Amino acid sequence: MNRRARTALAALLACCLLFGGAVACGGKKKEKAGEEATPTSSAEKQKFAKTRFVANAGLAAGATYQWIIKPFKSGSFKKGADGRTVALVKAGLAGTFAYNRLKAATENAKGDPTLSKALAPLTAGIDSLKNLSTKIRKGDATDADVNSFGNVINGVKDAGKSAGAEVKDKVPSYSEVQKG
Repeated sequence: MNRRARTALAALLACCLLFGGAVACGGKKKEKAGEEATPTSSAEKQKFAKTRFVANAGLAAGATYQWIIKPFKSGSFKKGADGRTVALVKAGLAGTFAYNRLKAATENAKGDPTLSKALAPLTAGIDSLKNLSTKIRKGDATDADVNSFGNVINGVKDAGKSAGAEVKDKVPSYSEVQKG
């Protein structure tokens, strides 16, 4: 290939790359960092807030029941129990996951005035769960500590029900719990 043909080919390739890049970058508005797309009407906003609340609270309830309350009731956390270490690690991870989902549910509830008012008295209880998962994982949790998870979950479920957003347990997969 001669020099002229190579130059023409390089110019054509450069134009295609520039044009393709311009098309790929254009046409969409850039969102600010951390800005979330929101529904346009307040009714949609409330509907989505309740939906997200129900999903997050349901995952927290399911994880708490599956990996904290159920093993606790069956005696898996007692010293000398078969599989105690694995049960404690799973419970600790589930506790962290449940706390994370409950905090997300609290944020979701802020989008709906009724749900926000119903959940407001429970925020201190949710915050009290923050370090409890570490206590469970280390095997230092007492009956009262484990029961506090159940009490907070039941309170969140009752608050959701009173605001028209009934929460049902949704057990996440163990890999979801591990991811947090």
